[in-house]
This record gives sequence, C-alpha cells and structure tokens, in this order.
Amino acid sequence: MSLDLNPVSVADYRALARKRLPTQLFDYLDGGSYAERTLADNVEAFARLKLRQRVLRDVGKVDTTTEIFGNRWTIPAALAPVGFAGMFAHRGEVQAAKAAEKFGVPYTLSTVGICSLEEVAAATTKPFWFQLYVIKDRGYAAALMKRAHEAGCTALVFTVDLAVLGARYRDIRNGMNAPMPLGKRLRVAADYARRLHWLRHVAIGGKPLDFGNLREAVPHAKGFGEFGAWVAQNLDPAMTWKDLEWVRANWPGKIIIKGVMDAEDARMAMQTLAPDGIVVSNHGGRQLDSTPATIDALPAIREEVGDATTVFLDGGIRSGLDIVKAVALGADACLLGRAWAFALAARGEAGVSAMLSTMRGEMNVAMALTGFTKVSEIDKSAIA
Repeated sequence: MSLDLNPVSVADYRALARKRLPTQLFDYLDGGSYAERTLADNVEAFARLKLRQRVLRDVGKVDTTTEIFGNRWTIPAALAPVGFAGMFAHRGEVQAAKAAEKFGVPYTLSTVGICSLEEVAAATTKPFWFQLYVIKDRGYAAALMKRAHEAGCTALVFTVDLAVLGARYRDIRNGMNAPMPLGKRLRVAADYARRLHWLRHVAIGGKPLDFGNLREAVPHAKGFGEFGAWVAQNLDPAMTWKDLEWVRANWPGKIIIKGVMDAEDARMAMQTLAPDGIVVSNHGGRQLDSTPATIDALPAIREEVGDATTVFLDGGIRSGLDIVKAVALGADACLLGRAWAFALAARGEAGVSAMLSTMRGEMNVAMALTGFTKVSEIDKSAIA
C-alpha cells in the first residue's frame, strides 16, 4: 500500500507500473532480446562500480546543472526515445515532454510514439528532440525530418543499431508480434480487462491509439500490427556510413548518432559525419544480446573521440548515482529510457517529474560525498 501512495526509486515505479499495465505492455517495456543478459548487465555493471567517498571538501554549494549544445540542463540527463509510450499512460509522450520541459531537460520523441510531432509541439513551449530510424522509404524519412524541424525540434537522434530487429522473446510469448490461438487471445484480453487503471486512463476515450507520426505512411492501418509491419519492412539493413551524408543533407539541426558500441565505429562516425553527438547504446539490451554493458563500452569510445563531439550514454541508468558514474567515465550526459517510462506508467507526468527530482537529489548527495561541486569537475577519481 505504501508503494502505491509514495513511490520513490525507479524500482518503486517499475513495481507500480507492473501492477497497472497489462502484462503484454509491461513486458514490452521491461524486456530485452533473447536471454536478456545484456539487459541485466547494463544495470549490474553500474552496481559493480563503486564511488570513492571523500570528506571535508567544502561541498556547501553543489551544482548539478550542465551545459549541452549551448543550453543549461538541470541535470546531465535527457529523456531518451521510448516507443509506444502513449500506451503506458494517457497521451504519454505529451505528459513526459511536459515533465521534462518543467524540470529543465530535453525530451526525445520516438518515431513510433503514439503522439505525433505536432501534438507534442502543441503541448510544449520549448524545443524537443526527435528520434528517427534507418528507413528504406527515404521520401517518408525526409518528410518526417521536415515535420520535426517545423515542429521546432532542434536535434535529430538517428538510431543506427536497428538494421534488423532483435528477437524479444517476452513479446513473442505474449503475442505482441505473432498470431495467437483463440485461447491465448482470450487470456490476453482478460489480462487487459482486469487492469482497471489502464482502462480508465489510457484505453477509454480520447484520441486514437496509433503511431501518430506514421499515419500518413499507413493511412488505412486498422491496428498496431499493420503499423508494426510497415516499420519492420522499412528498416534498411543495406544502409552504410556513406548514407549518413543524406541525413545531413536533409536535417538542418544537431545530429546525434545513437547505437555506437565500438571505438572503431565511433571513429567512422567522426570521419564520415562528424556528428554533434554520439550515444553509447545497445538499445537497452533489446537488440543484440551478449554485448558489453554500455558503461563498460564508454571509456574506449570517449578516448577515441576525445572532445570532438558530445558523448551520451544510455542503458541501465536507474539513479542519480549512476549518472555521476557515467560522467566520471567519460559521458557528457545520459539518456534515461525505462526510468522515465516506468514513472510515466505509474504516475503520469507527476511521476516523471518526481523521478527526475529524485535523481537530482541523488546526484547532489553523490557529488557532495565524492568531493565534487560541479558536473564539469567530475572525473575518473570519483570511482574507487
């Protein structure tokens, strides 16, 4: 009962999200590919890192803010793109974007968000970011970029680790991407029916639950299956580094390449495109299993690119302490994914706002007790 009244940590929000979401949706959010080893290791690798506690350092004024792309962020973390977020809470992308704006960090809208670019733009007053997959239909990809620019998006988060879809066995078991026999369909329907909070706040009334950015691409789609089929058919496994020039030609703002896990690929990105940012990411453990945890891959990539670009990290971040560890090992900032999605499913916009405030408080303590008063001061000496 106390958890329902006052969730605090990301783990609390996850537990509450599990209670409120239909199993099919919770497992889509919570799960990873194959045996989910990378999914688990993303979190465990942070837990294995120990902070070096220091004392008597005059930490009376700790500042958790940082400057990225000329803007001041409340903490060095943005909200990562999470597809389907509008299925976790009523117009979920809008709620998350509003929470991020009020707190003072960027929000990134997924290509496969429920809410469209235009809907998010209408609900916010500051620029947000847009995430785009490698799409075969270059005409539609260009149109999406044009729409994003017109909606005021200042950065394009171009996801490059989805040339093919990793197999997420929870989704297969739950019938997310495959036909189910009648008995299984009835059990899934019954599970949805008993999630009264979800039915009241997400399923009933309001705007249609579809992929808002893809309505023009699949105008006659009758359900998520047809939208999902279009996305799967339009992923482009033939795209190479040279094709990134096409992205640069069609996007006038900042470009962030998401999905880099290898120092050699980071070098190729810099030689080919010189992006404004790189995200060290294994897609939250949802693509290729048995890859390194992102925090373990980070130092080599930071060393490779030096200060030539902004380095972000996502995957496994569950607290402000994790953010401090990531910055200590070379990240300029982090992208939060499941952390905000769990909070959204549990408490909507208020949950996302509270989760971000908790992370700021955790950062404040971690910085004070490792002897740092500014984010720019945090370095490897913070790690024991």
